[in-house]
Amino acid sequence: MNRYPLWKNILIAIALLFGVIYTLPNFFGESPALQISSAKATVKIDSSLTGQVEAALKKAALPYQAISYDSAGDQGSVRVRFADTDTQFKAKGLLEKELNTDPADPTYVAAFNLLPNTPALLQSLHAFPMYLGLDLRGGVHFLMQVDTKAVINKRLQGMQSSVRSILIDKKVRYAGISRSGDSVEVRLNDEASRNAARDILSAQLSDAVLKDGGTATEPSLIVSLNPQALKGTLEDAVQQNISTLSKRVNELGVAEPVIQRQGADRIVVQLPGVQDVTRAKDIIGRTATLEVRFVDESVQRGTEDSATIPFGSELFKVGRGAPVVLYKDPIITGDYISNATASFDQNHQPAVSIDLNGDGGRRMREATRDKIGKLMAIVLFEKGRGEVLTVATIRDELGARFQITGMGSPQAATDLALLLRAGSLAAPMEIIEERTIGPQLGADNIAKGFHSTIYGFAAIAIFMIIYYLMFGAFSVFALAVNLLLLIAALSLLQATLTLPGIAAIAFTLGMAIDANVLINERIREELRNGSTPHAAIAVGFDRAWATILDSNVTTLIAGVALLIFGSGPIRGFAVVHCLGIATSIFSSVFVSRGVANLWYGRRKKLSRISIGQVWKPNT
Repeated sequence: MNRYPLWKNILIAIALLFGVIYTLPNFFGESPALQISSAKATVKIDSSLTGQVEAALKKAALPYQAISYDSAGDQGSVRVRFADTDTQFKAKGLLEKELNTDPADPTYVAAFNLLPNTPALLQSLHAFPMYLGLDLRGGVHFLMQVDTKAVINKRLQGMQSSVRSILIDKKVRYAGISRSGDSVEVRLNDEASRNAARDILSAQLSDAVLKDGGTATEPSLIVSLNPQALKGTLEDAVQQNISTLSKRVNELGVAEPVIQRQGADRIVVQLPGVQDVTRAKDIIGRTATLEVRFVDESVQRGTEDSATIPFGSELFKVGRGAPVVLYKDPIITGDYISNATASFDQNHQPAVSIDLNGDGGRRMREATRDKIGKLMAIVLFEKGRGEVLTVATIRDELGARFQITGMGSPQAATDLALLLRAGSLAAPMEIIEERTIGPQLGADNIAKGFHSTIYGFAAIAIFMIIYYLMFGAFSVFALAVNLLLLIAALSLLQATLTLPGIAAIAFTLGMAIDANVLINERIREELRNGSTPHAAIAVGFDRAWATILDSNVTTLIAGVALLIFGSGPIRGFAVVHCLGIATSIFSSVFVSRGVANLWYGRRKKLSRISIGQVWKPNT
C-alpha cells in the first residue's frame, strides 16, 4: 500500500504552517506613518526621542496608533503610525516644528512612510510582508551620471601636489610644474636633474607613467596615470558615491531603496513610495566636506560669543567644543583622509585612529611641527553650515597616522570614525533621467498582476480537475501549496516584488503543473500496462521523478545565469524563478504524493482510481 511514514506527513504539515504564517502578513495592508530621522550627520537618534514625539502629539491632541524606535541604519529613527492620512499630514508639520528649535537649520526631519499592519504575534516570528518595487508602489527613479572629468582632474591635482612635495623633499631643482591635459609636466634645468627626478618619482609613484619631454636645452618630464590606476580611480569614485547615497536615503523613510551601478559611470537610484521629487533631489545631491583647522587662541576660550572675531578667523557655535573660533585656512581637508577607525589610546580610553595619504601626512607634519600644545578642530560642512566634530590638543608632531583622544565613550569614537570615513561624494553627479511613478499606477499594476495570477491559476485548476478528476484535484492542491510556499519564502527573505517578479510567479505556476502532468500521465501509462492501482501510483511517482528533476535542473541553470549576469528587473525575475523551481519540486512530487497516499493509501483493496479516461490500446 502507498503510505508515507509519520515524519513525512509531519514535514508536509510544518511546510503548510510555514507557508500560512509567512504569507499572511501580505494581506493585512499598510497604515500611514511618519519616520523621524536625523537631518545632520552628527546627530544620532536614540530611544529617548520617542518620549519627545509622544509628548508633542499628546499636547496637540493628535491621535496615533503606535510609536516605535528603529535602531537600523547608522543613525536610527522613530516611527509613528496613524489611522488616516489627514492625521499623518498634520503630525508632520507639528513634529518638525516642535522638535527643531531653529527651522532654518533643522535637526530632525519627518518623512511620509507606510508601515505594515502585521499583528504583533506574526512580527515576533519575523513574519513581514514583501517589499513592493517602484513599479508596484510608485515613487521616484533617477539615473545619475558621475562627472568622470572631475574625478580625473581631482586625482591629477593630487598627483601634481605629490610630485612637487617629493622633489622638494629630495632637493631636486626644477624650473616649474604645470598641468598639460591629462598629465603633469615637470620642467627641469638640465639632463642630470631630469634623470634624478625620474629615478625618485618612479620609486615613489607606483601608479605613474614617466616620459621624457621638452627639448635638449629645456628638458621636461611628463607624469601621467597608468591605465590601471586611472580605471581604479574611476571605479573607486563610483563606489564611494554609491556608498554615500546609501547612507543618505534613509532620511527619506524609504523601506527598500535600489541604488546600483549601471555601466561605467552611471548610478540608478529608485525610491519606492517617495513622491516629493524636490526633497529627494536635495538629499541625494547633498555635499558634505571635512576640514581640519587650528583654533585661533588669540580669542580666549569661553569668551567667543562676545569677543571680536579676528580677520581670517570665524566663529562656530554648533558641535562638540563649540563655541570656538577657528582659522579659515584648513590644514587638510577630508580628501586626504584615507581611513578612520575607532580604537583605544595608550591609557585604554576610546580614541579614533586616522590615516592620511602621503601628501596629507606631509601637510600635517609641516603644520603641527611647531604647534605642540595648541588646539586643533575637525569641522564637518553640510548644506553650507559647519559643525565642530571635535576639538583636540596637539600632543606631538602629527604625521600620516595619528589619534584623536578624549572621545568619552566607544560609541562616540565609532560615530566620529564613521563621519570621517563617509566624507562627501567622491565626484559630482548630474541627473540625466528622472521619472515619477504615481501610487495609482502602482495600484493598477498590482491589481493586474494579481488578477493575471489568479485567472491563470483558476484556468489551470479547471483544466486539471476536468481532465484528471481526483488526481487533478491533488495537482491543484499541490499547486496551491507551491504558490503559498513561494510567497512565504519571498516574504521571509524580504525580497522586493516587482512586475517581473509577478511574471515569474505566473511562469512558475505553469512550470509546476507540468510536473504533475508528467506524474499523472505516467500513472495512466502503468494502468494501461495492466498494473494494479496501488502499483501504478507507486511506479508512476517513482519513474516521473527523474524526468521532473532533469527538467527543473536545466531550467534552474538558466535561472542562476540570469541571477549572476543580470541586473535590475532581470535579477528580480531570476530570484523568484529560482525559488519557484525549488518550491515546485517539493510540492509537485512530495506534497502531491502525500495527498494521494492519504486519499488512497489506506485502502487495502483498490479496484480503480479517479484519474480520468485511461485509453488502452486495441489488442
